[in-house]
Amino acid sequence: MKLGARTWLFTGLAVLVVLLIGIGVIWFRHTFKQVEHVLPMPPKGEASYNPLYLLKQTLQADGVRVDARQRLALEGHPLGPHDSLLLFNDPRTLAYDQQQDLLDWVDGGGHLILRTPDPDAVDESAVDLLEDLGITLSDESDCIDMLVAGQDPHQEFCNGRRFSLYDVEPELSWGDLKAGYVYARLAYGDGHVDLLADMDFLDNGRYKLDQQNQLESSGGLRDVPHQALARQILAPNYGRGTIHLIYAAEMPSLLRTLITGYWMAWLPLLLALLGWLWSRMRRFGPLLPEPELARRSLLEHVRASGDHLYRHGRGVLLYLAVRQAFFARLRRRDPVAAALAGDAQAELIAQRFGLTPAAVRTALQTPSSHERAQFRERISTLIELRNRL
Repeated sequence: MKLGARTWLFTGLAVLVVLLIGIGVIWFRHTFKQVEHVLPMPPKGEASYNPLYLLKQTLQADGVRVDARQRLALEGHPLGPHDSLLLFNDPRTLAYDQQQDLLDWVDGGGHLILRTPDPDAVDESAVDLLEDLGITLSDESDCIDMLVAGQDPHQEFCNGRRFSLYDVEPELSWGDLKAGYVYARLAYGDGHVDLLADMDFLDNGRYKLDQQNQLESSGGLRDVPHQALARQILAPNYGRGTIHLIYAAEMPSLLRTLITGYWMAWLPLLLALLGWLWSRMRRFGPLLPEPELARRSLLEHVRASGDHLYRHGRGVLLYLAVRQAFFARLRRRDPVAAALAGDAQAELIAQRFGLTPAAVRTALQTPSSHERAQFRERISTLIELRNRL
C-alpha cells in the first residue's frame, strides 16, 4: 500500500511539532532555574489579636508550659504553687476579690508580673493590689537607658508610668527614689511580684513595608535586648510550672472591619438602595400637605333634611318614602306580591324572605312619630327587604 502525499504531509508536521516541543523543554530546563523566595506575610489568626503570641511560641519552643488567654478566669484555670502569671492588661481591670486571690496565690510561691496603669488613662483611681504591696504611682514617664553586651544602646519605658516604694525593700530594682522606678521585684511570702512601668517590649513588635515593598518586623520581643529582659523577668519560676499569659484581645470593631474589608459587598448594595430610593422619590422639597377629603354635598343635604323632618315630628314622611321605595322595587321584581293587599300580601312577602307574616305586617304599618323604637325598627326592616329584592 502506498502512502499518499497528504499522509506524508501530516506525518512530517507531527514530527516537526514533537521536535519543537522537545527543543522548547530542553531550552526551558537549561535556561530557567527554580529559586525560592521567602516573603514575610502579615500576621493572621491568633497572631493578629494576641499581642503576646510571639512570647507564647518562644516559651513553648523552649519546653515551657504556657496558657495564654484573654481573661483571668481563675475558676477554669487554677494557678499552681510554682506558676507564673503575666498580666498584660491594666491592673485596674481586676476586681477586689481577684486581687486578694492573686496575693494569696503569690504568698504560696507564685510569681505575679504586673504593669502600672497607663499614664494617659482618664481613670486615676488607685489600685488596691499595688497599695497592699507598698507601691504608689507617680506621674513621671521618662525614658531610661538600657545597655546589653554586644547590642546597641537604646532606651526603654518611654511611655510607661513610674512608681515609688515605701516601707518595702525590693530584691531587684531599676530606677531611683527621686525619679521613680521602672522595674522592681518584691518578695511576698514564698513568691514574688514583678512590677514594670510598661510591657511593650514583650509584644509581637511592629510591621512595616521597606523600600523594596517587603514586609519587615521590628521592636517588641524581636529585639535581642528585649529577649534578655524578658528572660530575666520570668526567671523566678521559669521551667518549674505553667506561665499564664493574660492579654486583652486587640481586635478591631465589627463596624470598622465591615467598612474597610468588605466594601466590595456593601458598596454595590448601597448604590442599589440609593437607586431604588431615587426611583421611588417623586420630587425634592418639603412634604406637601394632605389634600382635603372630597365632600359629598348632596348626601349631606339629604341627611340633614331627614334629621330636620325627624326633629320636627315629620318622621312619618320619612317612613312613607322608604315604604314607597320598597313597593316600587317590589313591583319590578315581584309583581304578584305587589298586586296583593292585606294578609295575603304579608304572607307572600314573608314566605319570599323567610320572615313571619306578623313581622311583615308590622313593618308595612305606618308608625307614630312618638314611637321612636318602632319607627327605627320598621324603617330598617323595609330597607333590608328592599336591598334583598
